[in-house]
Amino acid sequence: MSDAIQEIRIPDIGDAEDVVVIELCVAPGDQVEADDALIVIESDKASMEVPAGVNGVVEALLVAIDDEVVEGQAIARIERAAGEPAAPPAPATAKASAAAKAAKPQEPPSKQPQPAPAPPPTAQPAERPAAQRPSGGPVYAGPATRRLARELGVDLSEVAATGARGRIVKDDVKAYVKQRLTSGDGALPRLPTIDFSRFGETETVPLSRIRAAGAQNLHRSWLNLPHVTQHDEVDVTELEAHRAGLKAEAAERGVSLSPLPFLIKACCLALKEFPTFNASLDASGSQFILKRYYHIGVAVDTEQGLLVPVIRNADAKDVWDLAEATADLAAKARNQRLAMHELQGGSFSISSLGAIGGTGFTPIINAPEVAILGVGRLATKPVWDGGDIAPRRMLPLSLSFDHRAINGAEAGRFMAHLAGVLGNVSLLK
Repeated sequence: MSDAIQEIRIPDIGDAEDVVVIELCVAPGDQVEADDALIVIESDKASMEVPAGVNGVVEALLVAIDDEVVEGQAIARIERAAGEPAAPPAPATAKASAAAKAAKPQEPPSKQPQPAPAPPPTAQPAERPAAQRPSGGPVYAGPATRRLARELGVDLSEVAATGARGRIVKDDVKAYVKQRLTSGDGALPRLPTIDFSRFGETETVPLSRIRAAGAQNLHRSWLNLPHVTQHDEVDVTELEAHRAGLKAEAAERGVSLSPLPFLIKACCLALKEFPTFNASLDASGSQFILKRYYHIGVAVDTEQGLLVPVIRNADAKDVWDLAEATADLAAKARNQRLAMHELQGGSFSISSLGAIGGTGFTPIINAPEVAILGVGRLATKPVWDGGDIAPRRMLPLSLSFDHRAINGAEAGRFMAHLAGVLGNVSLLK
């Protein structure tokens, strides 16, 4: 390969799996600049563009629509423009090597040596039998299969293996879950299949990959976590007056200062007082994993579905930084430009319906987190202050929590503390 040819590889995509190419943005012969997108890839969490990284001309694209790709895999070759320095290439990984090997065309059957015909078997099995593992024997499964089993709460020692040499594969885990759900006591009843076209004209529209994956994640969280939601209203009259007083400064900074940055700041302060809300349960459900970082996920509504990008170290940011961070992540989410690491590592989430409304709702916990705060529509209400009725700005909040990790009294104290913080403007700088 010429020294002027730059090989472009898939960058760091974290622990994302089943990543596929959903769009080719260029063709061989196209002139590109370093920031131009070559392809768009999508996982079950988000879409992201892979940029060229250098100025030049596309010599070849090495992937096609619907191809599965992994970190470090080569996707294109670019002939760099004259004088353009070589960009440091992403390192090829073992996964990329395996993917390239798997994608290598096989020799046509006509060119392969044909073995002598064997005598017909006396009995032909109807399907490939599951490998039998001795009781108490070792479990053979790859990292991705083990991760899927953990997410679904499956004990791999109970799963029959159909992979080579007794290895459990993802399909074995899925088949086990399907069998458990459709047979035996406690199985979930199936919803009836209905032909809706009998009642009128219909149209079938597939869910986006992100929306479908989100539906699975929410369903899994709802089934596995005992959700409890506590609703409350918080008086934010002084906070709203303070926010109104910052309009001129916000305009100078070019920042939209909604209540959300103040809520993020207040949640960080409350989480420090109540560390079990900033935690996860271990796989056994018997221990807390307390997190000493405060990475706050903020739900963003996009055309592709709901995404929850994460603001890292939110406790170390002031409200202006938080306003800029939320606006930046929301724009990236809507433009499909979120990097994988921007969707990972959250310790607590906020879902704000803002002006869209509602006086309360039940947000589903973003497992493996143990709590999520839902925010409704701010409204002016008459409130009795002990001596008179006065108009006050009231904000409805809905705290959903995992009842295995948090009890009702703790949730009540958390909400009371959060209300106190939101009512003390001096703490929210």
